[in-house]
Amino acid sequence: MKWLESIEKSKLGAAGLALAVVLFFAVNIFSNAAFQGLRLDLTEGKLFTLSQGTLKVLADIDEPIAIRLFYTKLLGERSPRHATYFERVRELLERYADLSQGKVTLEVIKPEPFSDSEDRAVAAGLRGIPLNDSGDLGYFGLAGANSTDDRASIPFFTTERETFLEYDLTRIVHTLANPERTVVGLMSPLPLDGGATRPPFNAGPRWAVLDQISDFFEVRTLPMGLRQIPEDIDILMLVHPKGMNDFTRYAIDQFVLGGGRALIFVDANAEVDAPADGRMRSLPRSEFNKNLNVWGLKLADNKVAGDLDTARRVNVRVGGKMNVVDYVVWLSLGKNNFDAGDAVIGDISTINVATAGILEKTGAPGAEIQPLITTGPNAMSIDAEKVMMQPDPVALFRDFESGKKPLMLAARVRGKVKTAFPDGPPKDKGAKAAGTPPKHLSESLSPVNLIVVADVDMLHERFWSEIRNLMGQRIFVPFANNADFVVNALDNLGGSDALIGLRGRTESARPFHLVQEIRQAAERKYRDKEKSLQVKLEDVRSKLENLQRRRGTEGDMVLSPGDKAAIEDFRTQMIVVRQGLRSVQRELRREIDRLDAMLKFFNIAFIPLLLGAATIVFALFRRTRRKVRVVAE
Repeated sequence: MKWLESIEKSKLGAAGLALAVVLFFAVNIFSNAAFQGLRLDLTEGKLFTLSQGTLKVLADIDEPIAIRLFYTKLLGERSPRHATYFERVRELLERYADLSQGKVTLEVIKPEPFSDSEDRAVAAGLRGIPLNDSGDLGYFGLAGANSTDDRASIPFFTTERETFLEYDLTRIVHTLANPERTVVGLMSPLPLDGGATRPPFNAGPRWAVLDQISDFFEVRTLPMGLRQIPEDIDILMLVHPKGMNDFTRYAIDQFVLGGGRALIFVDANAEVDAPADGRMRSLPRSEFNKNLNVWGLKLADNKVAGDLDTARRVNVRVGGKMNVVDYVVWLSLGKNNFDAGDAVIGDISTINVATAGILEKTGAPGAEIQPLITTGPNAMSIDAEKVMMQPDPVALFRDFESGKKPLMLAARVRGKVKTAFPDGPPKDKGAKAAGTPPKHLSESLSPVNLIVVADVDMLHERFWSEIRNLMGQRIFVPFANNADFVVNALDNLGGSDALIGLRGRTESARPFHLVQEIRQAAERKYRDKEKSLQVKLEDVRSKLENLQRRRGTEGDMVLSPGDKAAIEDFRTQMIVVRQGLRSVQRELRREIDRLDAMLKFFNIAFIPLLLGAATIVFALFRRTRRKVRVVAE
């Protein structure tokens, strides 16, 4: 009977194993079918989670969009990194096709040398890279088209822009889904569109931010001397208003009161306005307070914002040596500096500004001011003259005194506002000025919607992007979200929020604020000592030079014993002072190294030691309890 029971158990075991296998496959098949649309993204920056902007762009597609992804297999064999990147691009595009309910279709084409598929890639504007000595080219790009034959493409997917993959793909879809674009009128004395507008008149490249804007909007450059904003302009983008006459100011005033939207960049010290030859012909300050005042804001006169907590580290030469110091007027602003409740800024990670101005409320009736970007509370209002031409970052850091309150750098203006020209349009000699609106508006017809930013430099790519060269083409790899902020602002002002949240997944710096405060305190302490020693050293040098100069003017006179003693004393003092300076610099380095060592100890050794000690204590505790239980029994 036992052998029968053994056989029965064997059969039951085999049946159970078979049933387990069947259940395993059944659960997997059911999961793939039922949970195909579900994703769990545990990465820190949510790199695989689509932004709300992308989801809205896909939901708003009205016509079919065909996407063709070109990829040469040999490229992946030669470069495994590109093979991995291709899989990610393909998977993401398949996700786009699923979410668009079939409006986006994907075709993967693998062109081979001298084939029809290679001809299609070339015709689509894609760029190939050499793969071997035979001249075979590898392609890895994208071409898209809509039902009305509008086209857009990515010539080559460079791995340097992998963190901005979603941005690039959604830009293509949005461009094809919205062939009729919002018109942005750009008005600025700066050469944003390339060329030069001031001496020595050296032509420069187009600013990268304008390329980003042009991906989503139609941009038209407007002259600085116009007397009426064209009727087909949807949004006015005014950058560094300076040197305008009252007719142009009036035209902007009436455009806003008539319902026009505006994105305005002003500055108390626009570094990009400095002439290339170094000779300043006019102060790099915006002049627009006459209009801003009636909108509830003003740009603080001759003041720039400093912030110790968000200051960027820069290299400066001090006493013939390179030092690293916090440049308190170049700021890298993060989430804590933004109004998370506003769609324009809530999804932005980092914005870099340089010698930004300060916005202040004027209390104008009807105007509602909503701060969008502010400094931290550890901020200071600094005279603009201190940062013009040749600023001293060390002195700015050493002399920093916190005002204990945040400063406003950007704001949204809403509400019904008055005109800046209560007496009507400016008077012109003779007949009525050509182009002046026939009807003067004394107040806004409806609540205005404006965004004012107190920094112009943030638009230039050197403050938010690295420039790399790929096969003779300049590629911008952003390290801050400055351009994303501008695109978001324009999209929001245009009455849409489709692009809000569509951004590059940049790796933002995450500073240890306590460590930063300790380091800054140590630096400021030693910078004060360094300054006093430098002053003393210069005094000794001056006295020694005066004595030697007196000797030279009096010929080959024989120095008196007192003069010789004075010279030797000065030289000894110089040696002592220099030794003191070196000692101060060593102390500063030692303080920072001590802090670094302490952090490494806590990160590497302390926590494991603490866990090990806790484990030992817990084991001893359990052993003691077991002994007590045995004795009790």
